[in-house]
Amino acid sequence: MKVIITENYEEMSKKASEILVSIVKNNPNAILGLATGSSPIGTYQNMIKDHKENGTSYKNVHTVNLDEYVGLTADHDQSYAYFMRTNLFYGLDIDLKNTNLPCGSAKDLQAECDRYNALLENYKQDVQVLGLGSNGHIGFNEPNTPFDSVTHLVDLTENTIKDNSRLFASIDEVPRQALSMGIKNIMNAKSILMVVSGKNKAEAVKGMVKGEITPALPASVLQLHPFVTVICDKEAGSLL
Repeated sequence: MKVIITENYEEMSKKASEILVSIVKNNPNAILGLATGSSPIGTYQNMIKDHKENGTSYKNVHTVNLDEYVGLTADHDQSYAYFMRTNLFYGLDIDLKNTNLPCGSAKDLQAECDRYNALLENYKQDVQVLGLGSNGHIGFNEPNTPFDSVTHLVDLTENTIKDNSRLFASIDEVPRQALSMGIKNIMNAKSILMVVSGKNKAEAVKGMVKGEITPALPASVLQLHPFVTVICDKEAGSLL
C-alpha cells in the first residue's frame, strides 16, 4: 500500500486526477471504477479541467460506480447517477451509454444486484476510486461486511446516515438502504486509488494502513491488494 500525504484537499485532488488521467492516456479503452461523495469532487474537477485544456478523451472509456441509494430514480438530484453526470460526465466527452451504476429504483433489487455482478465480470476495473467512511466503510460496505461479498442490498448504519445527511434538506430524507458493490468486487480491480481528507477520517486511515485486517474495519482489507495508492491530506494522515 502506497500512502501519499498532501498538504491539503486541493493537492490531494490534483495528484489523484493525475493518476486517473495517466491511466486513460495509456489506455483509451480503460474501465474506471468511480465513487461519489465529497472526497472525489476535486479530483473530478481536475479531470474536467485537463480534458478541456489538454484534450484527454474519454470517448472509449467505460465506467462502473460503487453504489446507489435505494428508492431514488436516476434523475433525482440526490441520486448518485445525477451526481456523476453533474460532477464529471457532463464535463467530459464520455458516452453516457458507457457509464454504469446500480439502479436503486429497480423493482427487484436482488435481480438488480445479480445484473450488476454480471456486468462487473465483463468490466474489470483498471482502477477503482474509493473514499473512506469515518467508520472505515468502502462503498457502502459497512463494518462486518464479509470480505467475499459481492453487489448487495445494504441497510445503512446511523453513522453513515448522519454523515450523508449534510447533503439533504433533513436527515429524514436520507435513504436508509443502498445497493453497493461488495468488497470482493472492489478487490477484483487491477488497482485501487483512495482519496481521503479531514481529521474525522484519521482513525479510520490509521486502522486501514496499520491496523489488524478485520471486517470490523472494511477498508483494512486493502492491505491484501497488491496495487493500492492512498492519497490523503495531512489531517486525514495525522495519526500515521
